[in-house]
Amino acid sequence: MKTITTGALALALLASSANAETIEQRAVTCFGCHGEHGTSQIENTPSLGGQQAAYVQIQLFMFREKLRVFDPMNEMAKSFTDDDLRAFSDFISKLPKPQPPADAPDPARMQNALVIISQNHCGGCHKADFSGDDNVPRIANQREDYLAKTLHEYKSNNRHGYDGTMADVLGSVKEEQIADLAYYIAHAPAASPVAATKGAASSAHPPGDGGSPNLQKKTKAKPPHR
Repeated sequence: MKTITTGALALALLASSANAETIEQRAVTCFGCHGEHGTSQIENTPSLGGQQAAYVQIQLFMFREKLRVFDPMNEMAKSFTDDDLRAFSDFISKLPKPQPPADAPDPARMQNALVIISQNHCGGCHKADFSGDDNVPRIANQREDYLAKTLHEYKSNNRHGYDGTMADVLGSVKEEQIADLAYYIAHAPAASPVAATKGAASSAHPPGDGGSPNLQKKTKAKPPHR
């Protein structure tokens, strides 16, 4: 039932926050879907707490310009000024980070995922603890269902970043391996044993959503290649 009402809830809350003056008041709309303090309780809806500010700013820009299409978010962001994008991004980055599930992780699944992570140098951009950096998102302790959904979308090219790095990386990952990969990241320990790979982290365009759009220009950027 929750997944069915997510979009309707966002649109309904939009009207209630239209005249709110502070970021805290306006963010009530965000919490309606993304959970109190930014920790999502809704299937396939990401937690926002502790997310990298630069990454959030890029995503909000993409929603505003309809370079990323999801009707409730497009509606939410369409009136955002560049200052709004920065204010919301900074606010979200300061929310509490999501916590790993309370249940102890399955050692076999964690080990299977570590092999995949090592082979594909995931820590090179997302960092060893998956906390992200700048415009590379924090994915540590993100909802497992959302992680699996997003990874499948990148692999199938149904989701596009500012470059094709994520699709390229996932090209060698089998569909059946994505479940363990999402499981590991959702249960990521505070001190991950994954060693970051030098070189990838210094890429001019990190995977997924590398590169920052010029927020001073209102003209729409060229849509991602499909």
